[in-house]
Amino acid sequence: MRPVIRSILAVVVGFVLASVVMMAVEAVNGRLLYPELGRAAAGMTDRQAIRQLLAAAPVGAFLVVILGWALGSAAGGFAAASIGARSPLGHALAVGVLLTLGGIANNLMLPPPLWFWIVGLIVFLPAAYVGSRLAPRRAT
Repeated sequence: MRPVIRSILAVVVGFVLASVVMMAVEAVNGRLLYPELGRAAAGMTDRQAIRQLLAAAPVGAFLVVILGWALGSAAGGFAAASIGARSPLGHALAVGVLLTLGGIANNLMLPPPLWFWIVGLIVFLPAAYVGSRLAPRRAT
């Protein structure tokens, strides 16, 4: 496989895997850990109502989201580093950058507390780095 195609595939697979892991953790968060919050948020579209719901949400619900973001980023970094033929760290960090941009977009749409913004901005790249370090090393 050509190196450029393999690199693109590595980042796409890493991003998709990260997204799946994050969605799974957030589904557990809204259905099992904080079902009343999940029910209240279902189908909500009014920004002011969402803002009020998030203001009243327990810190634990936010921490589970951060945990999901970290686990997803690590899984995505692992996959990208495992698939990328060269520069496993570069592939993992590319996934981390894309996830950071996605996290920013998410926070702009659903305005969380300030502390969540800060933690959300710094979780993706280090977690993707950790994922890349866990990936098996290839003999070159």
